[in-house]
Amino acid sequence: MELLSLFSYPFMQRALVGGMIVGAVFGVLGVYTVLRKMSFFGDGIAHASLAGIAIGLLLAVNPLSTAILFSVIIAALMFVFEKKSRLASDAVIGILFTFSMALGILLMSFHRGYQPDLLSYLFGNILTIQTSELWVLAAAAIVILALVLRFRKILLFFTLDPDGAHVSGVPTNLVHFLFHIILAVAVVLAVKIVGIILVAALLVLPASTAKLIARSFSSLIWNSFVLAELMVIGGLIASAIWDVPSGAMIILVGFSIFLCVLLTRIRPKRARKGRIQNGPFRSDPKGG
Repeated sequence: MELLSLFSYPFMQRALVGGMIVGAVFGVLGVYTVLRKMSFFGDGIAHASLAGIAIGLLLAVNPLSTAILFSVIIAALMFVFEKKSRLASDAVIGILFTFSMALGILLMSFHRGYQPDLLSYLFGNILTIQTSELWVLAAAAIVILALVLRFRKILLFFTLDPDGAHVSGVPTNLVHFLFHIILAVAVVLAVKIVGIILVAALLVLPASTAKLIARSFSSLIWNSFVLAELMVIGGLIASAIWDVPSGAMIILVGFSIFLCVLLTRIRPKRARKGRIQNGPFRSDPKGG
C-alpha cells in the first residue's frame, strides 16, 4: 500500500512516464545498435554530451538543448572521420568523446559553486524530471519511433547486410549518417534518466538480453521493448522501496534480468568421459 501511495505523487508519476518513454525508444534502437556493433558509439555520445551540458549551464539556457546540438555535431564528425580517415570507428569515437569530456571539464571549471544540475546529468536523477522535459521526451520519441517504423525494412537490410544493401541501391551512407544522428539524440535524452555514466548500459542490456531468447527479428524487437520497460519500471520501484539512486537501480535490475536469462541459456556440457570411452581411441579390453 505504501508503494501505491508513493506513485500517487506527481514527481513519481513523471518519473514513471519519462522512464517508460526512454525505455520504449531504447528498446527499439538498442536492437539495431547491438546488431551493428555500435555499443561504444552510444557510450561515446553520452560522454561527449558533457560539453554540451556545460555550455548550457554557462549560458544559462536549457542544458538538454545544447547537449543535443553538441552531440549531433559530434555524431556527424564521427561519421565523417570514419569515412574520410583510415582510423577504425572505435579509435574515432575514443578521440572525439575524450576531447568532448576534456572540453566539458574545462568549461565547468568556469562555473563556480555547487552544481546540482551537472550531478543529475552525470549520475541521472529521474525523480527531478519536469513536465516540460516530458513533453520534449515524448515528441522526440514519437519522431524517432515513427522514422524507425517508416524505414524499418531499409534499416533492417542495412543492419544485416550493408554490402548487399549498397549493391541493391540503398543509400547506405545516408542511412548510416541518419542513424548516427537519431541515436545521438536518443542517448542525450536518456542522460537525465540514468546519467552519462550508465546510459550505454540502458541501450545495450535490453537488446542483448532479447538476443538470447528471440527466434526472429520481430520477436527480438518486441522482447527488447518489453525488457527495457521492465528494467525501467522494476528499477524505479526498487529505488523507491530501498531509497537508493534510481538510475543505478534501473541498470542493476537490467543486469539481473540479463544474468538470469543467460544462465538459463547455458547448457551443461556432456561428460568427456563418455565421449572418450565411445570414441576412436577407446582402450581394447583384450590389450590388442
